[in-house]
Amino acid sequence: MEIGFLGLGNMGLPMARNLLKAGHAVTVYNRTPAKAEELHRDGGARVARTPAEAAAPVAVTMLADDAAVEAVVFGENGLLAALPKGAIHVSMSTISVALSRRLASAHAAAGQRYVAAPVFGRPDAAAAGKLFVVAAGAADALATCRPVFDAVGQKTFEPGDDPAAANVVKLSGNFLIAAAIESMGEAFALARKSGIDPRQYLDILTGTLFGAPVYRNYGGMIAEERYAPPGFKLPLGLKDVRLVLAAGDAAGVPMPVASLLHDRFLAGIGRGYGDLDWSALGKIAANDSGL
Repeated sequence: MEIGFLGLGNMGLPMARNLLKAGHAVTVYNRTPAKAEELHRDGGARVARTPAEAAAPVAVTMLADDAAVEAVVFGENGLLAALPKGAIHVSMSTISVALSRRLASAHAAAGQRYVAAPVFGRPDAAAAGKLFVVAAGAADALATCRPVFDAVGQKTFEPGDDPAAANVVKLSGNFLIAAAIESMGEAFALARKSGIDPRQYLDILTGTLFGAPVYRNYGGMIAEERYAPPGFKLPLGLKDVRLVLAAGDAAGVPMPVASLLHDRFLAGIGRGYGDLDWSALGKIAANDSGL
């Protein structure tokens, strides 16, 4: 399959590499070209100099935020103007519900198709091709994109034909992860101030009530105070909480816990933790406890 892949950050680079390993013909675009050149040398990817040059029957964007997606799609030499009729834009970025709806309308007006397919998983899961994909859009477009999802993920969930549904699932899921991290940070601070070894505390929690990967993985990072190198930086967590609050506002859904998380992320960035993993919410809780 001919695929354009735009965005080669911590997640995008291993995802594009897995598409190449699966035998797809991939054209890559990145704002800074070094990573694109790496995929050209190591995997035979074609390098695009502009987003328009990465236009293909299936074009995937994996970018940091709404502004980056808007620039690549709507900007000068953008994807929207270059995609052929019937082509599919697959947005795998974590973006706002509002932007996802705007993309769906813009591509429909241009005679193109749009699929929202954000992913759950950190860079190590992306490298292993073990992401979880949440894909929503027209059934025929999803069927066309399935080889892409199979190359980057271990399972694909399809919540319906409205692309924005996938973004709601992704944002609400990231909200739940952040809430779990904040709760664990507070609980670990209490355990440590009470003289309990944090690793033993983690073993008790994950061996009884909280055995899910989010507790094992992020609990381990908090127990070991291992907040660098980051897989997902604190400012990106703040971005996602802002997006879920906006989605809640639009839907008329109060989200008081998300409001609390917003302030916790701001507090961490204010303390100079912006380059740490978002699990550094645990470090904020420890600081507040005098640890």
